[in-house]
Amino acid sequence: MERLVVAVLTYRRPERIAALVPLLVDQAGDLTRRAEGVEASVLVVDNDPAGAGAAAVAGLGADAVVEPEPGISAARNRALRAADDHDLLVFVDDDEVPHAGWLHALHTTYRETGAAAVAGAVVSRYAAEPEPWVVAGGFYDRAHRGGLRTGDQVGSAATNNLLLDLRVVRRAGLAFDPALGLSGGEDTLFTSALTAAGGRIVWCAEAVVSDVVPTDRLTRPYLLARTAGLANASARVALMVAPGRGRRAVLRARTLAAGLARGALGALQVARGAAQSDIAQDARGRRSLARSRGELLAVFGRVLLPYARQG
Repeated sequence: MERLVVAVLTYRRPERIAALVPLLVDQAGDLTRRAEGVEASVLVVDNDPAGAGAAAVAGLGADAVVEPEPGISAARNRALRAADDHDLLVFVDDDEVPHAGWLHALHTTYRETGAAAVAGAVVSRYAAEPEPWVVAGGFYDRAHRGGLRTGDQVGSAATNNLLLDLRVVRRAGLAFDPALGLSGGEDTLFTSALTAAGGRIVWCAEAVVSDVVPTDRLTRPYLLARTAGLANASARVALMVAPGRGRRAVLRARTLAAGLARGALGALQVARGAAQSDIAQDARGRRSLARSRGELLAVFGRVLLPYARQG
């Protein structure tokens, strides 16, 4: 019997996790019925020491554990430990909604390809209609994955829609880096290490989840801070995985040059937007400036901490 567990991390979102878990339990039951020799279940990892999320899913058909150590890496590693008697683990976020057949599609692609991991698509939808500036800036666009077909190989992946073969993970001795727990980028580093260890990550276009963006994540300050944080984490991880001091020095120089060029272009776009009353130019320019800030801070060893907790 092949054992699969869907792990969803949560932090102080009891209403949202209580709404999501029944959908995941349904998907797990569907997979168990349709795939021969598979037993699927759901695990909630609550990163709040108070355990409100774990309490909210009591009686909903999922197991729940509390991980008191703050940070997304600690919560993901707790999921790995809790799944030590399972063969497969699927990560999904608590602000996502799976489409019909999502889990079955992930597992089917895994069986057909024999990959170490299978990544699926994430599409954003909004809790409220965003202002035109947000749409023009493309802050939640994921067009870079749009051309991938099922079975295509990728070098790394996010963990917001990802199946892992835990047997490969264990052989490679992989875990999520605690140093990235409050900054993000832990999933890119983890999956990059997986491919470096010889594991293949493939794409599944049919395994789709919707990322539900709440209204408080559609404000300009939040979006610009998010953009800078993502750029900072991405640049830091790239420097971490670069082999050797010489290669890191070259990459650092290239990142510095790219960040400066991106910042100059962004400033020009903002100026044009002001002169022409063009919100699209302004949004794209400010997004470029935020990316530039994140990259340049990474070059000089500065870390942005979007997951740091307030109180």
